Amino acid sequence: MDKNTTRYNVQLYIYDLSRGMARSLSPIMLGKQLDGIWHTAIVAYGDEFFFGGEGISSCSPGGTMLGPPDTVVELGETEVSEEIFMDYLSSLGESTYRGDRYRLFEHNCNTFTNEVAQFMTGRTIPSYITDLPSEVLSTPFGQILRPILDSIHIAPPGGNVINGGRNI
Repeated sequence: MDKNTTRYNVQLYIYDLSRGMARSLSPIMLGKQLDGIWHTAIVAYGDEFFFGGEGISSCSPGGTMLGPPDTVVELGETEVSEEIFMDYLSSLGESTYRGDRYRLFEHNCNTFTNEVAQFMTGRTIPSYITDLPSEVLSTPFGQILRPILDSIHIAPPGGNVINGGRNI
């Protein structure tokens, strides 16, 4: 490995969209304990990147209306340059992660961060986050709520949508 290769820190920002409500209400509603309703983002190159109903967006770290993250996980370092990363995001934003492809249970912010984390560091995000949709849908109440929840597109306000290599 070249000792002169620049390495960049990669973090996972984790937010509980329920602000603690899932912890207290999930046993009653779902019959099982959920510690949160997770939204995640990748932080690299001084920006936070996430996927929602508007597509891939970026902002300064903690810059959405969600405020600072509940938890920060150090995913490691990457040798991927910012230019290559932005080209990668632009490609994803034009195909796999367009806003109209967002699905709360199958193709969401956590799907995005898991894929980007693997691209950047070779690591996945914690399974308690990626397993959450199946945890909810495995309950009778989750199945009843599914049609309603499927219509929800989460897009935390405060980000700049990344599309075709441009911020709009």
